[in-house]
Amino acid sequence: MKKIKLSTWMIVASFAGIAAGLVFGPSMANVKFLGEIFLRLMQMSVIFLVMGAITEAIGGLDIKDIGKLGGQTIGLFIVSTLFASFVGVALALLIQPGVGITGVTGAAFEGTLPTGNPLDLLIGFFPKNVVEAMATGQILQVIVFSVFFGLSLSFLSNTDSGKAIYNWVKNINTVILQIVKLVMYYAPIGIFALVGSITGTAGTSVIMALGKFLITLTVGCLALLVLLLIIVGAYAKMNPIRIFAKLKNTIIVSITTTSSAVSLPVQMEDSELRLGISKRVSRLVNPLGMNLCSHGLAITVAIGCIFVAEFYGTPLSFNNIMMIGVYSTIATFANLAVPGGALVTMAIGFSMAGLPLEGVAIIAGVDWFAGIIRTLLNVVDDVLIALIVAKNENEIDYEVFNSNNVVE
Repeated sequence: MKKIKLSTWMIVASFAGIAAGLVFGPSMANVKFLGEIFLRLMQMSVIFLVMGAITEAIGGLDIKDIGKLGGQTIGLFIVSTLFASFVGVALALLIQPGVGITGVTGAAFEGTLPTGNPLDLLIGFFPKNVVEAMATGQILQVIVFSVFFGLSLSFLSNTDSGKAIYNWVKNINTVILQIVKLVMYYAPIGIFALVGSITGTAGTSVIMALGKFLITLTVGCLALLVLLLIIVGAYAKMNPIRIFAKLKNTIIVSITTTSSAVSLPVQMEDSELRLGISKRVSRLVNPLGMNLCSHGLAITVAIGCIFVAEFYGTPLSFNNIMMIGVYSTIATFANLAVPGGALVTMAIGFSMAGLPLEGVAIIAGVDWFAGIIRTLLNVVDDVLIALIVAKNENEIDYEVFNSNNVVE
């Protein structure tokens, strides 16, 4: 008998929750505690997830690569992901996918923003005590410490102590990811309880809101994909339509598997054998992009934040909205290649933004559909970043790109 995927169970749980909410109404609030347990379990390992993912990604870099090539790659990742986040914020504010929900109790904004000038905000990113930052859930400060920790491991990668600590971090990450997998087995129950309790008070308007969320996400991902294809095509002097056509295999694999990790080997093959990107660039940028550059996920978190704020009637100031763009970018740096990893990333983003975590359960029901368009944007944009880096390094073989030969 074929095993049913976790994503399928979450979809079933979401629709079952909607059905139960419509049938039993407000009495579904009696099972909400099951959903609240799920949210607590998701938050339980967030700090260790963030620290481990970033430390392992940066610590695994060869120090020789953290020079011009690695520096411009990471710089492009950060800038482009930040741009993607704000595309998501702008579209969500324009389309307003979470507006129009009735019966849901309003939620106050619980985020904290430093008062004073922008320098105070910048200073607040740096921890004076990382243990205190971990204990109080200051994820930005934890990320800064993790970057320094990862860089230090990279510098010490040729020493016995450096190798030992890096292997220890990888082993800890394996255990933490296993914890996440165990928690996600409980996800369908938590999602059923939360969606059921919300639908019991909000009614069918929940379904309309989720439809608008998916439309907003699809428009955002496709718009950004087309825009970046045009920009990169013009910069690299390559036909953007031909670039997209040459990535046919990558696109097919990404859509059918909704997995950046599974798409990576095909992605690298298309980069090198069809677009003409050198192996030196492709084999640094593409794997690094899988961990540190997720435009589709950034848009998802950004739209999700605005959606949830609108859904619960949470008022957001201009500063709150700007920080949502920043938080959505930062949350993607802890991207997890595990089932339901996008939900954990959204939980990180919502937590930093001070928004109700119940929104994770609402979005979970359509996350598999969102994953199709999100993964497509993630993998294609990683290749586009690789094209920019290859152009800067004069490492594009235009004969390969212009060739009609297809390597199978």
